[in-house]
Parts: sequence; C-alpha cells; structure tokens
Amino acid sequence: MTDPVTPDRRMLESLVCPLTHAVLTYDAERQELISKAAHLAFPIRDGIPVMLVSEARQVE
Repeated sequence: MTDPVTPDRRMLESLVCPLTHAVLTYDAERQELISKAAHLAFPIRDGIPVMLVSEARQVE
C-alpha cells in the first residue's frame, strides 16, 4: 500500500461544503474533508478532494 498524497494546505483552506458553504475540517488520517454542518465527509483521492455529494459519506 502506498502512502497517501498530501493535499496542498492552502487549497484545502479555500474549499467549502458544496451544500452549506460552511468551512471544512481536514482529517489527515482518513484523507477526508468533513462538513460538520452537512454531516458529510468528502474523500481525498490521490491528493484531490472529491467534492461531490454522491461520493461523500454520512458522519454523525
């Protein structure tokens, strides 16, 4: 298994939730961007955030 690609910190800080436009929290361990407002976790694949609601998982 290869190490995950680290996304650019400035890029992550500029992204917002596509549903609520709220700030996202970066979870480096799970390689996800978390929208606490929408209760969704958006995956980061090969260093690229996938900001599609259909690709997000529900979080509590």
